[in-house]
Amino acid sequence: MAIYMNVQELLVIEDSDLLIHQVREEWATKNSKILLYLRHVQELRKRFTKTKFQLVPRVQNEFANALAIISSIIQHPDKNFIDPISVKIHYQPTYCAHVEEEVDGKPWFHDIKEYLAKGEYPELANAI
Repeated sequence: MAIYMNVQELLVIEDSDLLIHQVREEWATKNSKILLYLRHVQELRKRFTKTKFQLVPRVQNEFANALAIISSIIQHPDKNFIDPISVKIHYQPTYCAHVEEEVDGKPWFHDIKEYLAKGEYPELANAI
């Protein structure tokens, strides 16, 4: 997409310090599974006037961690292809526009608010 949009300077945010050093050709790789990937990324880098790599530890990047987990469980009949995953980013908070009133006439969050205020579960909290 960056190439299609004619981006000249690219910031790549990655959660693998090892991979960053390998792409920059500072460290060699012995893993034959990623050699073609590394070569492809190195070729793509030539299409930009400037590329910068920034490390974000995986524990600080929950979204990348979730995608890594998803990608590890996806299996496609053609091992060299994975169906794209559509990701939408919303720039406004999401909220529920309509929540039905509870039978006791109190809002749905009443028991949570009471628990936070008093530190006690409401009566009949474990009732079925």
